[in-house]
Amino acid sequence: MQNQEKKHFHNIGAKVLAFAAALALMPALLLSCVAWRVMDDLPYFEQEYTKYAVPETVHMDMTELLRVTEHMMAYLGGETDSLQIEAQIDGVQTPFFSEKEIRHMVDVQELFAKGTILRNVCFVFFVLLAVGLLFSHKTEILLRQLRWGIVVFFALALAFLGLILTDFNRYFTIFHLIFFDNQDWILDPSVDRLINLVPLGFFFDTVLWIVGVFVACNVVLFVGASLLLRRFGKKQIQQS
Repeated sequence: MQNQEKKHFHNIGAKVLAFAAALALMPALLLSCVAWRVMDDLPYFEQEYTKYAVPETVHMDMTELLRVTEHMMAYLGGETDSLQIEAQIDGVQTPFFSEKEIRHMVDVQELFAKGTILRNVCFVFFVLLAVGLLFSHKTEILLRQLRWGIVVFFALALAFLGLILTDFNRYFTIFHLIFFDNQDWILDPSVDRLINLVPLGFFFDTVLWIVGVFVACNVVLFVGASLLLRRFGKKQIQQS
């Protein structure tokens, strides 16, 4: 009887750890999708710039615009210390970013760095727990809790997306109020080029892409876990 109780408590502990591992994997995947979309993907930027006629708005040709974008992404990724870059605008070589934009991008760079740290910590946490559960022969529990973690986070993500779609402008503003403690993010399109470089439609498309890929990753994980669980079930039937 004591052995059964001990096994029962061990299984409860394994379920808690497995569910924690599943929840840790979710932000790691989500932040990876963010990095995949907005870092080192110039074709995507070119597509969006064409869609929203950005070259005409900022009075630059596409090649020059992509050069500035590549430099900006390198700055956000910590590959260069200075954001400012000179660009040919209306045929005149001039600094691209205003002082206010530079201050805002310092905050954005810090946000990206924190996101990278969070992603890495969550991923390491998931791997450590998953390896521990696998070596403890709790693979089936890990797979089942992974599915539950996906369902919970998936439901939250869909609810969040539905909320955003009700009033994208409002929640876009709320996002900035949460993550920035100043008003440098409030840019004037007649003065600041950054807001014309990435208009609201760009953000909307990017959010939809990130959520879509994140959902697809969850579906693949869920189906994969279900197939493995079915295989475990067949083995147990054969052994009995």
